[in-house]
Amino acid sequence: MRYFTAGESHGPKLTAIIEGIPAGLPLTAADINYELKRRQGGYGRGGRMKIESDQVEITSGVRHGLTMGSPITLSVVNRDFKNWEKIMAVEDVEDKIKSQRRLTKPRPGHADLVGGMKYDFEDLRNVLERSSARETTMRVAVGAVAKKLLHELGIEVANHIVNFGGKPIDSPSQLSVSEIREKAGASDLSIYDERQAEELRTYIDQIKKAGDTIGGIIETRVEGVPAGLGSYVQYDRKLDAKIAGAVVSINAFKGVEFGLGFEAGKRPGSQVMDEIIWSKEQGYARSTNQLGGFEGGMTNGEQLIIRGVMKPIPTLYKPLMSVDKETHEPYKASVERSDPTALPAAGVVMENVIATVLAQELCQQFNADSFSKLKEDLQRYKKHLQAY
Repeated sequence: MRYFTAGESHGPKLTAIIEGIPAGLPLTAADINYELKRRQGGYGRGGRMKIESDQVEITSGVRHGLTMGSPITLSVVNRDFKNWEKIMAVEDVEDKIKSQRRLTKPRPGHADLVGGMKYDFEDLRNVLERSSARETTMRVAVGAVAKKLLHELGIEVANHIVNFGGKPIDSPSQLSVSEIREKAGASDLSIYDERQAEELRTYIDQIKKAGDTIGGIIETRVEGVPAGLGSYVQYDRKLDAKIAGAVVSINAFKGVEFGLGFEAGKRPGSQVMDEIIWSKEQGYARSTNQLGGFEGGMTNGEQLIIRGVMKPIPTLYKPLMSVDKETHEPYKASVERSDPTALPAAGVVMENVIATVLAQELCQQFNADSFSKLKEDLQRYKKHLQAY
């Protein structure tokens, strides 16, 4: 299973093509639109979310509510394109139009300057348009297909915020996916403890008023994953490495950890490793889950616990200093639309990106020509694990 996304932030539409989804998986546009709506929610979102109401169109690979095994094409129209039609035109336009919304003052923390240097652009808008977090719309759309596959196989995924701009969020260490969905899923802040909500909303409002932004730490948990996904035999087959790469590929994410994560470096080994236990009913398990469900680059059958850190959104309404690339004179950086925080939305992106990696791994390890074959193959493998 693999996928590609295409499209610009203010272009006519965003597109994704997914190849390798098994034939016979139940799938409708409603499955995808549910996830797209989640991505657009959350306290602290700004003007773009009021303009767009993302709805997917499936133009290939699905017939009568079932996948066909052929490539699936997904498209989402940018409603704001009507205001950018000439600026983002495919055809050549006159110079006075080219000068509109031209970007020559790169924004600190964005891809603007380095992208312009790499691809030799005079107008840095060419970088902004593709490097924008708007691209994550299609990664969520792809993830929604992956989540549908996982759900049908008994694997569930959920996320919640564990640190909001430096403020820790209270939550139990033993936390199920269903509990996360019940608590964080009902919160516009995606937090487990709603008692902290009012304090956080006030904090976000203060940040917005000051023209600043905040980041935070998001935790995604996955249940129902069998032991043995991934492999220890080669560096690029380690599943935790694949997930780590996928998480830090999300716009503004700067780090990832599993289980104890960086805390493991502060403890002796006796307080880090998970002791192995066995029962006739369950087979092999761990008495704790300090390592977050991974050993040797493989899943060990425990709940996956993955955390990603998102930096503050770099577009500030109180802009930092930059340099005009044409004059080399100092200027305050350009300002596009921005939000004081996008943590709840970023959690949805992270959740769907992780789901995509897991679906890819399942389709690679098991017979995935058809969904029925995949399900049967996975069940045989689980019986093998139980008898081992």
